[in-house]
Amino acid sequence: MSLDLTPTRQPDHPVAPQFPGRWSPRSFTDRALSEAEVMSLLEAARWAPSASNHQPWRLVWARRGEAAFDSLHACLTGNNLIWTGKAAALVVVASKDTMLNRDGVEVPNRTAGFDTGAAWMSLALQAHAMGLVAHAMGGFDRDRLAAAVQLPAGHTLHCAVAVGEQGPVEALPDDLAAREKPSGRKAMAEIARHGRF
Repeated sequence: MSLDLTPTRQPDHPVAPQFPGRWSPRSFTDRALSEAEVMSLLEAARWAPSASNHQPWRLVWARRGEAAFDSLHACLTGNNLIWTGKAAALVVVASKDTMLNRDGVEVPNRTAGFDTGAAWMSLALQAHAMGLVAHAMGGFDRDRLAAAVQLPAGHTLHCAVAVGEQGPVEALPDDLAAREKPSGRKAMAEIARHGRF
């Protein structure tokens, strides 16, 4: 089984092709990313929308072959350790959980995680537009990763993202190869209601 061709998923309603076309493969080729390519991914995240323009997302990145990449990779857990070593880059996504209010007082930012999710999606769609794939994961040792990135107080880790060029499914162990396909989505009736729940 090979997924060298772009997978097709059929939405129930018209949307731009980037939405059903984006998914999260685990197989990567050996192609490296230039720093300029990583900067394009981060630039897309930078332009994500945020409440009151506080932009709470914080991103730490490293490319394969760098000591920082090895340090981030060592903090992943479970199956993530198996397939992420071939990724061209890893990006850690965190948020600053407070903001300055209009009086200049540091207060909790209740939308920090929501806004940071928008930044991750912007990065993912930019990767897709560049012919790359991005796979976000929550499987990491929180304390080790916080230490590896020197996470400041008042910040929350959300995910680690593996980015690179999609590789063949045959490069994965059998159990992961069996899962290497685009997933479907819940029916619209499960996620959206008209007027009220």
